[in-house]
Amino acid sequence: MRVIDITHHVPPADVARGAAVLAQTAPHLPASVHVGVVDPGVGSDRRGIAIGTPGGVLVGPDNGLLVWAAEALGGIDSVVELTNKDWLLGDVSRTFHGRDVFSPAAARLALGAPLNDAGPAVDAGTIVRLPDPMVAVGDGWLEAEVVTVDRFGNVQLAAGGAMLSGLSPELVVGGVKARRAQTFADAQPGELIVYEDSAQRVAIAVNGGRAVVVLSVRPGDIVRVAER
Repeated sequence: MRVIDITHHVPPADVARGAAVLAQTAPHLPASVHVGVVDPGVGSDRRGIAIGTPGGVLVGPDNGLLVWAAEALGGIDSVVELTNKDWLLGDVSRTFHGRDVFSPAAARLALGAPLNDAGPAVDAGTIVRLPDPMVAVGDGWLEAEVVTVDRFGNVQLAAGGAMLSGLSPELVVGGVKARRAQTFADAQPGELIVYEDSAQRVAIAVNGGRAVVVLSVRPGDIVRVAER
């Protein structure tokens, strides 16, 4: 069995950011068992679940973290609640379900245990879903929610990259002059660019700098990209 550790850099308790990272990562892996733990509700009455999809299984809290990834993997086939005590790690901690619930369940699934052995079936319509990120488009402009900011300070928006095709090369982003580009090298050092990133989303960067600082934004903010 191969274990791939994706990231521990999701901001604490930021379920939407974790959901975005998981949804953008999972489709690039072979059919796998994916464990996601961004779980501010640990120890409460929120459920632990596993979601079966055409592209693999997702294991984690029922707080919306897994749903975008499930959709990216082909949609939800089935959902179960993780209640089988034989699948849990001893006395379950009230604050560490990543260790005591989700990881043991994922290990059993990765070794071939049937999903329905983990616990009872759950109506997929009852699981928690996050609201879709805000995206709007008009004549010569688009507005979209900041989904993620990477360690280089590049700002990723919820808008699909194809939305850039309707905009001219010369742009304004949050009052700052920018230009459409395909690579960072298309711009002069310090210049703000708008481009389609590797996840096919609209993103904003600075050649040799940090767009998040230039724009003073954070995940959840709304950014307007408009023609000059």
